[in-house]
Amino acid sequence: MSAPEQPVSEFKSKSGLKRIFSALFYSIDGFRSAWKIEHAFRQELVLVVAGAVIALFLPVSGIEKLMMIAVLLLILVVELLNSAIEAVVDRVSLERHSLSKNAKDFGSAAVLLTFVIAVATWTVILVNRFYP
Repeated sequence: MSAPEQPVSEFKSKSGLKRIFSALFYSIDGFRSAWKIEHAFRQELVLVVAGAVIALFLPVSGIEKLMMIAVLLLILVVELLNSAIEAVVDRVSLERHSLSKNAKDFGSAAVLLTFVIAVATWTVILVNRFYP
């Protein structure tokens, strides 16, 4: 007895090179949309760009620079996921519901934890460098 076939979305992308280009353009659309409608994303992007420039000029090793920039980019990744969760919750219903609140609050908590990771990473690297 075989498992029943799962339905496949008509929006599921194709395979091969066309899929790669489609994914690239979907990603660009996602960045544009986040920039246009998500205030937190814009604020965090400014922070990430400024932080990345600062990290590049700090007298730390290449791997430390990479780590400092990576944790900043992680903030954007988690913010985009949080925004996606919020969009889906709002798409399902705009009514206030405790489960909707939980979903949005969980996403917000994930962003906060990512900030904590970034601050901890920068602190450890900078303290280690300037106060050995």
